[in-house]
Amino acid sequence: MNPPNRTICSWRLRTRTLELGRRTLVMGVVNITPDSFSDGGRYLDSSLAVAHALSLLDEGADLLDLGAESTRPGVEAGAPTAAAVSADQEQARLLPVLAAILRERPQAIISVDTYKASTARAALQGGAEIINDVSGLAWDPEMARVCAEARAGMVLMHTRGRPSEWRSQPRLHPDELLSTVRYGLAASLAAAAAAGIPAESIVLDPGYGFGKRHEENYGLLARQGELLALGRPLLAGVSRKSFLGRTLAPLLGGQDAAANARETASLAAMVAAILFGASIVRVHAVRPAVEAALIADAVADARAKMNP
Repeated sequence: MNPPNRTICSWRLRTRTLELGRRTLVMGVVNITPDSFSDGGRYLDSSLAVAHALSLLDEGADLLDLGAESTRPGVEAGAPTAAAVSADQEQARLLPVLAAILRERPQAIISVDTYKASTARAALQGGAEIINDVSGLAWDPEMARVCAEARAGMVLMHTRGRPSEWRSQPRLHPDELLSTVRYGLAASLAAAAAAGIPAESIVLDPGYGFGKRHEENYGLLARQGELLALGRPLLAGVSRKSFLGRTLAPLLGGQDAAANARETASLAAMVAAILFGASIVRVHAVRPAVEAALIADAVADARAKMNP
């Protein structure tokens, strides 16, 4: 059976609308953190973060995703009590970079990766178009209202438990995992609708690596297209994820590949994600992703013409 073809639709953002589905959009990642798994704090300095963001746009990024708190296994991000990074600290890192990018490139489309409503509000007031909530509206009860009032575009991601729980999650059969992800994303869509966020403002993210065991990510990727039945486009973030490093271990004497040695694997997984229905891919290395996405889109277009 061929994977489902993605459909052409509109994504309503805060001040504009993007067409999705005709070609894959590439979202470049800018981590303004001291402890990101992917770049180890390389862009914590705001001037370096801005320069990096502008270079990603020059390389062909359609959107940027700015994040000022690292969310990875074992940390307490999203905890009901004190967060790993306070909202004030997150905003102090984030807002100057957001402002500087928009001064240089006023038409840049910027997403902010946060689960905190206060940071989302400040970022949207500062010119961000999209809030990328890794909790799918589950960790801050004010997030849905803030985004509804601002008419923001949203990425709602599936996270299985909180980061401190990810390593202890029980293994699931592929059918169980897909059902879990589908149920969680459906719940996020329902929460958004209840707050008055229109479906046209939402893109869904299966959440690769977020509470999924290494091998489980491949089963989810292979069946990702089934999530299109939820009625919204998909974003796939597989770049440099640890499950890729684990798969490369036999080539490295049994040692997982480091994050900076996963680029070829990231491209392979990204192409698979596109062929299984992703309309947007979130990547660290933009230029290779733009080139690979062009090839994947050509294959997807040919398949759609053969199987209308």
